[in-house]
Amino acid sequence: MSRQLRSLCALTVLSMVVACTHSPQAQAPPTAEAAKVAQMKEALRDLWVGHIFWIRNVAIATMDQNVAARDAAEKGVVANAESIARSIEPFYGKGASDKLFTLLAEHYAGLREYLDATAAGSSSQQGIAVKHLTANASEIATFLSGANPNLPKDTVMGLLMAHAAHHLTEFQQLKEKDYIREAETWAGMKQHIYVLADALTDALAKQFPDKV
Repeated sequence: MSRQLRSLCALTVLSMVVACTHSPQAQAPPTAEAAKVAQMKEALRDLWVGHIFWIRNVAIATMDQNVAARDAAEKGVVANAESIARSIEPFYGKGASDKLFTLLAEHYAGLREYLDATAAGSSSQQGIAVKHLTANASEIATFLSGANPNLPKDTVMGLLMAHAAHHLTEFQQLKEKDYIREAETWAGMKQHIYVLADALTDALAKQFPDKV
């Protein structure tokens, strides 16, 4: 495992801490507002699970050297990124939606760069890709925290870097055909993406209680 990947993996600890801060403390009586927030939470979870699903498909196709499957999966990545970006348009407008799509496209470009480096066995290119992913995560965190005061930049940055670490770990495990551990990584990745999606939902519900 590369030094860069070990550093990113260490950040998954932060995701566990953040997850604890989002755990429900008590069951409040259901309200119409709570039901709307729950529906939005489910929708955003579905969108973000789609993100990791399609990128996993790209990774599998890459390791299998299946060009047609990779092309199809990348179309899924793009369509999913467009859907995630559109989810914020009712709150922040089309300009913000377009900006988020651009940032998500750059996020995927960094992941693809790391994936290709992993497939080729190039640790130097992996290191370059990690720098690109880190810079992009900072941009996304700055964008989201600037739009919503309920999303502290450091918290968002931690969530995004832990998310990236899951991807990079998964790529390496697929490269090594370590499917048992990759299944464990997938389970952790899915739980973490729920934390990320829920943080976005909760922040939107606080900032726009009349729009959720």
